[in-house]
Amino acid sequence: MANGKAAKATESDVRTAEKLDLGELPLLSGYMLRRAQFAAFNDFLRFFEDLDVRPVQYAVLTVIDRNPGLKQSQVSEALGIKRANLVAILDALERRQLARREAVATDRRSYALRLTDKGSALMKELRARSEAHEKRLASTIGESGRQQLLKLLHGVIEAVGPGSEGEEE
Repeated sequence: MANGKAAKATESDVRTAEKLDLGELPLLSGYMLRRAQFAAFNDFLRFFEDLDVRPVQYAVLTVIDRNPGLKQSQVSEALGIKRANLVAILDALERRQLARREAVATDRRSYALRLTDKGSALMKELRARSEAHEKRLASTIGESGRQQLLKLLHGVIEAVGPGSEGEEE
């Protein structure tokens, strides 16, 4: 009987997902932005799975790569990542020998961030995959649609502010 209940629950779950009335949610831009973010992140994870790089790690590596010597607080602010969470991200990147912290001579409390040689080599692969990933996403809406989407997203950020992680809680 337990197997019958499991089968019924599965059928019910599928039916619910297909026919559930979401009310006005699909008409709300914030809701759809979040759903699109989940879809894009899941696609990103599949695209980068063998490199074991998550979107936030890619963002941190990119900012460090483009701005060597930046302080942790600057990266945290630029990406909207809580400082405590950035510390954990940097710890993981250091364990993988992708990034390193260097003491700042003028401020003993701060660290400058730099990619290691291994991190720089990985960034070359990440950039190539990121470009291919963007092209794949753009293939669904076309390049002009992608450009328009980016323009609209930048407009939202300019209008309401950049936000930061964990604000929805």
